[in-house]
Amino acid sequence: MRRAALLLALLAVALVARASEFAPVLPGLKLAFPRDFGAHPEHRIEWWYATGHLETPRGPMGFQVTFFRLRNKAADPNPSRFAPTQLLFAHAALADPAHGKLRHDQRIARAFPGLAEARTGDTDVFIDDWSFRRAGGRYRARIPGEAFSLDLVLAPTQPLLPQGDGGYSRKGPLPSQASGYYSEPHLAVTGAVKVDGQNLEVKGAAWLDHEWSSEILADNAVGWDWVGANLEGGGALMAFRLRDKAGATVWASATIRRDGRTRVFTKDEVRFAPRRTWRSPRTGAAWPVEMDLEIAGEPWVATPMMDDQEMDARSSTGTLYWEGAVTVAGPGGAKGRGYLELTGYSERLRF
Repeated sequence: MRRAALLLALLAVALVARASEFAPVLPGLKLAFPRDFGAHPEHRIEWWYATGHLETPRGPMGFQVTFFRLRNKAADPNPSRFAPTQLLFAHAALADPAHGKLRHDQRIARAFPGLAEARTGDTDVFIDDWSFRRAGGRYRARIPGEAFSLDLVLAPTQPLLPQGDGGYSRKGPLPSQASGYYSEPHLAVTGAVKVDGQNLEVKGAAWLDHEWSSEILADNAVGWDWVGANLEGGGALMAFRLRDKAGATVWASATIRRDGRTRVFTKDEVRFAPRRTWRSPRTGAAWPVEMDLEIAGEPWVATPMMDDQEMDARSSTGTLYWEGAVTVAGPGGAKGRGYLELTGYSERLRF
């Protein structure tokens, strides 16, 4: 507990640094692999975000595995090899409708070789025995948690999906309010989940987001709504909006891949509208867990696997958010499964 309190204090210091102190993500970004599978330590914040739906002997489940890296420039003057110049966080969750509420766990550490690292050159990020690594073209997530464990292999089945303009994804009216961002939809998942003392063989499909930025929120934005979904027939849908305190859209974008073609939609073509709200009995936060979307005039709806998918990460990243397995339905009978993420509904996101 003492170590966690110290790291949270360091996080608070790191978050007050000005975005101008870090390398910006600028127009003209060119993704290059395998380099961009790995960490980008010169940027302020970065995450590898894997979410997916699993078929298990106990019925359908959803999972989340996320690793975050945060640059802490306040530690730069410290010459010690133990200086916390990079902070690492990890979140994992299992949505099990038979259980009725989200099982989740989290980790926090300062980066230190061999113990906690986000390595450059390819995906290789870990905190102690939690890890997310890429080798042989496939990802391996190993999460030995307290209430559950995940040991999953995620194998690509289709090309990467760069977001925005070839991976340069605007997040606000200023060119510097942007991220490097690509997705990997339709990852084939195999492996095992351990829950309630049972080892369950599982299979399914996942979505991976990898994103890095130095200025992820415009000054008047308090949080975002995001959805990523694998569509039946091999298509993919990603949409997000950043909201202000009144709930108005600050910025928005969407990407749809269908029939081998990809189209990116601009701010004025993307609309989010809450359809139904669920209030957490633990935190009192009201989450719009069922969401209507409109993309270039086409209606979509995201419906949760279960309402209680609130992630309380205040003891690691200091955030409270809702990260939930959903089904999506759209025009012409389009269907899919994915995840809906909601942030900034209890207080302004601090990233």
